[in-house]
Amino acid sequence: MYIIKTNKSGTRSMEISDEHLLTIEKYQLFSGLVDSNGIIDESVLNKLKLTIRSLIASQEECKDLLTLCVDVIFHDNMKAIGLSALIALYNEWQANHEQQETEA
Repeated sequence: MYIIKTNKSGTRSMEISDEHLLTIEKYQLFSGLVDSNGIIDESVLNKLKLTIRSLIASQEECKDLLTLCVDVIFHDNMKAIGLSALIALYNEWQANHEQQETEA
């Protein structure tokens, strides 16, 4: 279980599980999400929400994606700062995950 900060002062946070990160990886939700300028703002969060909605609409069985939505993406605390922290956590997790696979 990981904890990310969702505001600048650090008073709000969110718990992220390995299952959430695996779902992000499975659906490649962050692939092409951030523009070349690298700025993560509310428009990027809205783009992610629209992408997830279309994935849910196009698939019959997506319980893992629905869980990610309820727990993380559509959570009241999720704002652009939280998404930025989630992307950073995902990148770190993915690097560690790949390193563990190559060592095994």
